Amino acid sequence: MVYLASQHFVHRDLATRNCLVGNNLLVKIGDFGMSRDIYSTDYYRVGGHTMLPIRWMPPESIMYRKFTTESDVWSFGVILWEIFTYGKQPFFQLTMFDPKYNQHDSAGSRLLPRSCPKEVYDIMLGCWQREPQQRLTIKDIQKILYALGKAAPVYLDILG
Repeated sequence: MVYLASQHFVHRDLATRNCLVGNNLLVKIGDFGMSRDIYSTDYYRVGGHTMLPIRWMPPESIMYRKFTTESDVWSFGVILWEIFTYGKQPFFQLTMFDPKYNQHDSAGSRLLPRSCPKEVYDIMLGCWQREPQQRLTIKDIQKILYALGKAAPVYLDILG
């Protein structure tokens, strides 16, 4: 994502379903458009044909269809949440037509994984700032994750 952002490329559909994990846990980002049929509940149809992954989108993308590197950062926070919930669907408890759904700008208070180190949850919160310019940059996230990777291991209580 650091490389894509440095090239001013906006992905617009950043989610774990679009990540491939290879040798040495190297993650490659793609857009598996041909595979979307099995993920049809992850998208919301807008204006007839357009499908948007609104469970991964920030408020400005949902309301104004504005996509930026900052909107990809929001989605990256949701990816972290997906990882620490072992693949749950974001806002799984709400339907797209639930009036509460559009209030997901308070994602940090509603998307809280049971087993997640505080340092990682802080990254998620930094990704989910309502104002795009207040979000962490993808370069900041990279630095934090590298530092966490070099720190002493944290053991999670996955049994809760």
